[in-house]
Amino acid sequence: MGVDSGLPDFRGPEGFWRAYPPYRRLGLRFEELADPEHFDDDPELAWGFYGHRLALYRATVPHAGFGVLLGWSRRLPTRVFTSNVDGAFQAAGFPDDAVVECHGAIGSLQCSRPCSDATWPADDVEVAVDEDTMRAREPLPACPRCGAVARPNILMFGDGSWVPGVHAERLAAHRDWLRRHDDVAVIELGAGTAVPTVRRHAELASAASGRLVRVNVREPEVRHGRGVGLAAGARDTLLALDGLLVDAWA
Repeated sequence: MGVDSGLPDFRGPEGFWRAYPPYRRLGLRFEELADPEHFDDDPELAWGFYGHRLALYRATVPHAGFGVLLGWSRRLPTRVFTSNVDGAFQAAGFPDDAVVECHGAIGSLQCSRPCSDATWPADDVEVAVDEDTMRAREPLPACPRCGAVARPNILMFGDGSWVPGVHAERLAAHRDWLRRHDDVAVIELGAGTAVPTVRRHAELASAASGRLVRVNVREPEVRHGRGVGLAAGARDTLLALDGLLVDAWA
């Protein structure tokens, strides 16, 4: 979904390094940067990466496919389950309580220690980043309770300090909703196998109905015929499906 809005594709070291050449020089992969330990060991490096992403996501306009999904949600009960942390679904008009962000969201912060289970909005946070070195400049975001360095409220690799907070509450509500709806149709968009959280969730959510549409340029396969796989991009596929549904609903 994000790639069709113009965001960089982080799949594989080469894709990540094309988006962030300074990290190629340092030999750092996405998995190594998305590590909570950097907020203790080298917070300027950590916030160089996440500060740049925060600014990028704020400037990104959700593509037309988000509008298609929003239009469907006005006709049929709809939930969103996403591993994207960019807040694009809310920016496109989905209400917060309809969106489960299973890996958290960059638009919220938490203490890096953490000293409490509190999270707070990053609305007023501006992080200056030297794009030659991809290191952040002081001052860095700080926890208002203890003064330690703050970090995005995102589940990182090997993360034992993530505060799930509202995300856990929305996940519980989402699971309850699924228990009450065993006839759902699931549209899975761009969920790969490297971190299969969304892919596995889509399979489980559609298990009773068999109504899974897997849209994935690289990995569209659906096991045991339990759905349909389309080797295509998210935006164009959603627009095409919407054209078919408009005719069906007319």
